[in-house]
Amino acid sequence: MAIAKAERLMNLALCLMNTRRPLSKRELRESVEAYREAWANGSEDAFNRMFERDKDDLRELGLVIDVDENTLDGEAGYLARPDRNRLPEIALDAEEAAALSLAAKVWQQARLSGAASGALQKLRAAGVPFSEGAPGTALEPYIPVREAAFEPLLLAARDRRPVSFEYRKAGAAETSARSVEPWALECWRGHWYLAGWDRDRGASRVFRLSRIAGKVRSRQGAFTAPVPEHVDVRATVARFAGEGATATATVRLRRDSAYPLRAKAVTVAQLDADWDELTIPYGFGLDAELAEYGPDVVVLAPQELRAELIGRLRAVAGLADQGAAA
Repeated sequence: MAIAKAERLMNLALCLMNTRRPLSKRELRESVEAYREAWANGSEDAFNRMFERDKDDLRELGLVIDVDENTLDGEAGYLARPDRNRLPEIALDAEEAAALSLAAKVWQQARLSGAASGALQKLRAAGVPFSEGAPGTALEPYIPVREAAFEPLLLAARDRRPVSFEYRKAGAAETSARSVEPWALECWRGHWYLAGWDRDRGASRVFRLSRIAGKVRSRQGAFTAPVPEHVDVRATVARFAGEGATATATVRLRRDSAYPLRAKAVTVAQLDADWDELTIPYGFGLDAELAEYGPDVVVLAPQELRAELIGRLRAVAGLADQGAAA
């Protein structure tokens, strides 16, 4: 009779938490009866798939599993250190409990709603007093999470696992492969962003989740770059959007168009019946934003921004010509 999954997860957790050194998959296969059964009746691939699913399930339940790539037999080793999987005594006052209860409601429209509800139940079981609703307030916050990439990226950032995905830059016609060490996710002005280390470019980058195409794939191995103590995703996104920039750009803008660009203009002057001249903050990524307005915008200065925009538009036009020829 097949061994129940709950028992299999419990046995794996016990093995990982009661070892002083990392255990390889081979050692875990020999220690957990269900794995021996899967390996004997199926194949090595069947065991590997079962082990990877179980490992992800335990992490989803909150178990911190460390991976050591330098074991004696050359295989990756796994263990759950007691000091990283032990909760301190929980002591919250009424205001802190109310804040946690309110925070849990943020996820009521997302797939994390079940996890948030389960976390409150565990805290109640530990003796933390939660009221059913905060008296005297009608505040019901929530954060919309529509992007399929959100959950795998959140889990990868939590577990410090590298990922790869196809990403379409603003104004680009095609996607490009990105290999990233995820640090943190944050919602800013209705959009979710990921901050992390871009391995291919050797620098920190911010990615808008709505521009990720296809599945987010986890990669083996540890992070290669140090994780900052504080990751301010909003400040980075604002910098790439031109907010807070010290430089300015001068553009000619067609009348009654590009209102988001007009909203952050420093100065606006009417040139004629059809065009206005705007001075706008000049920061990283401004060429990509201007490209979205097509023939409604003309860059007057600086010259490097004008060259970047022309190059981007020519690249998009070239890809469109290739598609038409095909």
